[in-house]
Amino acid sequence: MPSALTDANPFSMYKVADGLHEQERDVAKYWTNSNNERVGVCIAFLGFENQTKYDKDMPLRVIGYDGASYREQLSKDERYPVITMVLYFGNEHWGKVRSLFDAVEVPLELEGYVNDYHLNVFEIAHLTEEQIGYFKGDFGIVADFFVHRRTNPDYRPSDPKAFKHVDELLKLLSVITGDTRFESTLGDGKERPRNMCEVLDRVEARGRAEGRAEGFAEGQLEAIRSLMANMGMSAAQAMDALGICPDERETFEAMLAAK
Repeated sequence: MPSALTDANPFSMYKVADGLHEQERDVAKYWTNSNNERVGVCIAFLGFENQTKYDKDMPLRVIGYDGASYREQLSKDERYPVITMVLYFGNEHWGKVRSLFDAVEVPLELEGYVNDYHLNVFEIAHLTEEQIGYFKGDFGIVADFFVHRRTNPDYRPSDPKAFKHVDELLKLLSVITGDTRFESTLGDGKERPRNMCEVLDRVEARGRAEGRAEGFAEGQLEAIRSLMANMGMSAAQAMDALGICPDERETFEAMLAAK
């Protein structure tokens, strides 16, 4: 139940030779038995790490996060388990490292003394339709998008679900995909998108507009080069002749210097 989750501090510190350093979980929550009528007892600490790429050192990172959370409990009267879930959004399957023993070479004679540490990795883009159906909130929309985009870049949901938390969902998509056009649909001057079909339509429209703008800029750049080569003009004279406004000139100067 979402009401049983409360925000936890995602930051912790660790000490190395040059001093204290900070580490941060992507998402941290306390899971309690609270029903909003009384103070609940903490059942578990839940940490979520969003990964877009395979990381062979993930077990070491998770041990650091979990160890810091257990260390914090030493100053409290209650004890509870710490669970970290790795949400992996890549198209390829997660690699072979899924535990500490996969990441660290442990001599056979020491295996009985070294505690293995297993990862909870969820490959979002490889979930089944049945698994996607388990999600009743916005994350089901995210999961559906990544599952079908893996095999069909032009995928459109036939029965798009309405968003419940528009800002959070689109910002998450921008971060995970590295495509800021998802978040930009929040401030495009139109009514906020209500479902994934509307978002994808706007993202594609912005992409086409950006492509036209890029093509126009390339055409102007070639015109500047032509005037400089054939008419002996300086870059400034060529931009004067083409009527390029002052606030764009620095960009063209950088483009000329780069090629």
